[in-house]
Amino acid sequence: MLELLPLIFFVVVCLVLMMGYPVALTLAGVSMLFAGMGTLSGTFDAAYITLIPNRVYGVLVNQNLFAVPLFIFMGSMLEKSRIAEDLLKNMALVFGRFPGGLGISIILVGMLLAASTGIVGATVVTMGILSLPTMLKTGYKPSLACGTLCATGTLGQIIPPSICLVLLGEVISNAYQQSQLNQEIFAPDFVSIGDLFAGAIIPGLLLVLAYGSYVFGVALLRPHDVPRVRQEHNELTKREIVYALVKGLLPPVLLMIAVLGSILVGIATPTEAAGVGAFGAIVLAVAKRALSLKVVHEVAIATTRITSMVYLILIGATIFSSVFRGFGGDLVIERLLSDLPGGVVAATAIVMLLIFLLGFILDFIEITFMVVPLVGPILLAMGLDPIWLGVIIAINLQTSFLTPPFGFSLFYLRSVAPDTIATSEIYRGVIPFVIMQLGLILLLALQPGLVTWLPSIISP
Repeated sequence: MLELLPLIFFVVVCLVLMMGYPVALTLAGVSMLFAGMGTLSGTFDAAYITLIPNRVYGVLVNQNLFAVPLFIFMGSMLEKSRIAEDLLKNMALVFGRFPGGLGISIILVGMLLAASTGIVGATVVTMGILSLPTMLKTGYKPSLACGTLCATGTLGQIIPPSICLVLLGEVISNAYQQSQLNQEIFAPDFVSIGDLFAGAIIPGLLLVLAYGSYVFGVALLRPHDVPRVRQEHNELTKREIVYALVKGLLPPVLLMIAVLGSILVGIATPTEAAGVGAFGAIVLAVAKRALSLKVVHEVAIATTRITSMVYLILIGATIFSSVFRGFGGDLVIERLLSDLPGGVVAATAIVMLLIFLLGFILDFIEITFMVVPLVGPILLAMGLDPIWLGVIIAINLQTSFLTPPFGFSLFYLRSVAPDTIATSEIYRGVIPFVIMQLGLILLLALQPGLVTWLPSIISP
């Protein structure tokens, strides 16, 4: 019975979360309740409680996590100053003459917006408000339009620089060092957030290419689902197309290159690069003459709200992991995964299935801080590459958020979609994109070099 206590504890936390209680308070409150009962019954070592203040302080002074509010500020500034909206309009002009051009332009804009915002809900809602009416008015089949927007909104999980990869990079790095210490390697190697960014670039671009190819293919094979472009797009001169492309695409792309490039080549840490990105977003807003006190106020409120949520969840997850380990939960999980007949392959598959299912009820932030620290050291000790594991987890969560009937992305789009669009149409629209993401996971499992090659080239 004592060995089941950690699993009972984990299940109770999930059940309370499903009841709708705040995540951060649930993680901390249920953990302290179980710790109290365990102390009174003699099944929990209260010494683990005394470690919590030091661990929470370590979270608050972590330099890498300082990048979170700065990246959130950057994405919010690009959104509130309507730079993203202008980008969408100009990209639609450039690609409008191609089959499925509007859908392709939305995927490309969504890639940039998702990377800068990094929060799935914010991206899906923003893209839904900006793009869905235009696609429906143009004549796109509702299921295709909704599926494209839902899938594009989840790209923020895998396209760097994203909040998901920043948080995963920190957790994976700690898990990797812990796994080496458990193996009595006292001079452990480490992975950085920049390594995870580099590992995610090729898979992210493959996913964008797959999305765009699908929309293009539908436009060719089922033209009734994707309308012909309007005549005025064909009347644009080459100079007008180049101007629209430069005006809309160049500024945010240069900003992304400055942020991501400075990290990959080692010029700046993620936090320093995030500061550059935040400042660059302000410069773009000033150049667009869109910077006002109202915009600054909205950006500040959004940044404070999301950052507070992230840190509260991280603190709650820190308390949860301490109590879980106090009950011996890490040892129980290690035995369960180690005793599986399929070895590391079976263990990885089980963990990925668990993360996928939890993605129906928890956001990526909760899963990153609550689950990955528990299973990460065990899987890494079994020989998995930490960068590959981090990228696979990010894509797995992305797929979970897109899968009917519980995917978060579907609910976010439902909240801004007109009542004329049935929920079943949203579900049907995302199925091809879910299949593409599952195909990418299989491809990366068979060819892990697609993840590990670029980091090996960049890192000495």
